[in-house]
Amino acid sequence: MVTRHYFDRELEELHLDLIKMGSLVEESIENAIHALKKQDIALARKLFINDDIIDDMESKIERKCMNLIARQQPLAKDLRTISTALKIITDMERIADHSADIAEITIRMANEKYIKPLIDIPKMAELAKQMVNKSIDAYVKQDISLAQEVCNSDDAVDDLFLKIVLELINIMKNDPQTVEQGINFMFIAKYLERMADHATNISEWVVYNVTGEHEHLARHLHKDDRINNPFINIKKEDIKDNI
Repeated sequence: MVTRHYFDRELEELHLDLIKMGSLVEESIENAIHALKKQDIALARKLFINDDIIDDMESKIERKCMNLIARQQPLAKDLRTISTALKIITDMERIADHSADIAEITIRMANEKYIKPLIDIPKMAELAKQMVNKSIDAYVKQDISLAQEVCNSDDAVDDLFLKIVLELINIMKNDPQTVEQGINFMFIAKYLERMADHATNISEWVVYNVTGEHEHLARHLHKDDRINNPFINIKKEDIKDNI
C-alpha cells in the first residue's frame, strides 16, 4: 500500500510536468506568431532559448518515465499511462521546434514589408494553440470526448492551410517579386499545420491510454489533395534551399 501511494504521487508529478511543458509549448506558439506579426526580432530570438528549456523538460520527463518503469515495473493501465506520456512529450517537443522554425523565418524577413496582411496565419496559430491546450487537458482528465474534439479541429486547420497556399500561389503568379516571401509564408503555414497534427497525435494517445486501442481519429488528406498541393510535404531541411 505504501509503495502504491508513492507510485501514485510520482504519477501525479508526471502529470504536473506534462501540464507545465504543455503551457510552455502553447506560449511558444503564441510568441512565434506575435513575433511574426510585429516583426519583433528580440522575441523571435528568445524563442530559441525557450526551445532549449522545452528540450530539457522533455529529457527530464523522459528520465522520470524510465525510472518509474525500472523501479515500479508497472503493468496494464499504469504502463500505458507512462508510455503515453513518453509519446506526448515527443509531440510537444516537435511543436516547440516548429515555433522556433517560424522564429527563424521571422528573423530572415526582419527588414521586409509583408506582401499581404496576416489574417489566416494567426487564425491557424490560435487553432493550433487551442488544440495543444485541449489535448493536454484531455490527457490529464482522461477525457475521450475532448480528445475527439481536438482531432475534429484538425480539419479546420487543414482547410486554412490550403486556403493560404492557394492565395500565396495567386500572389506569386501575379508578381514574381513576391516569390521569396511567398515561399517563407508557405513554410510558416506548413509548420502550423504540422503543429495541429502533433496535437492530434497527442489526443490519439490519450484515447489509447483510456481504451488500450490506438486509432487515427483525424481525417487525413486524400491522395488527390497531395497531388494538387505541391507544398503538402514541405520539410524543414528544404528551407535553406528555397529562402
